[in-house]
Amino acid sequence: MESQTRPPRLRPVLAALALTLALAAATGCGTEVASDVEAARSASAAPAPDRAELEARARAVQTVAEHVWVTEAPGYTLARQSVGVVGDDGFGSVYTTSEGGQIELRVERLPHADADCTDGPAAGSAQDPVVTCERDGEQWYRATESGHAYAQEQGDLVVTVSGAREEVDRAALRAAARAAHRADDHELDQVLPPAGEAAGQQPVERGDLPPVGDGAPNNDVGASG
Repeated sequence: MESQTRPPRLRPVLAALALTLALAAATGCGTEVASDVEAARSASAAPAPDRAELEARARAVQTVAEHVWVTEAPGYTLARQSVGVVGDDGFGSVYTTSEGGQIELRVERLPHADADCTDGPAAGSAQDPVVTCERDGEQWYRATESGHAYAQEQGDLVVTVSGAREEVDRAALRAAARAAHRADDHELDQVLPPAGEAAGQQPVERGDLPPVGDGAPNNDVGASG
């Protein structure tokens, strides 16, 4: 059988064409990868915000930088106007979707029982009692008919990620809870209100709160109603 070979004059043309295609492919891939790499490098190379300024901005919303946590969930973005203090020096924020779904993140000083719903009475109400209370990995999951939440302990803090059951399913809530972490300096800069803009977020002093008791408003009225 006679072997078939390409005419000698075609070999240089085919080799040149193959080399051109290889270089074009390599150049295209290299450009795409380089853009991602450069973007990552620019973000990491950006100077870190001044820590003293970040701590001052945290104090302006009556919390501390170490209590500011962030999370992420597909389709959810932080509602900047929701950022504020919880309790004495805790932190709270809300992540929303364009359809109106909400995931709430709270960081506050709470006793162990408020995190571990399996260790004592679970938080709920007579109108909306807890129907599910269980350990899920490193966190606790509890649910009522209307809402559900994941909670984890971090020292004397309890970090809770919660939402309405009709708005966020358990898988999305679990993902947000597992992604929750203490904000680094760059995240603090993105989350905390800029210096001078937090004054309007201070709690309003109410004149109808009694100095003792559970803090319920004083609704006493005269005999005439």
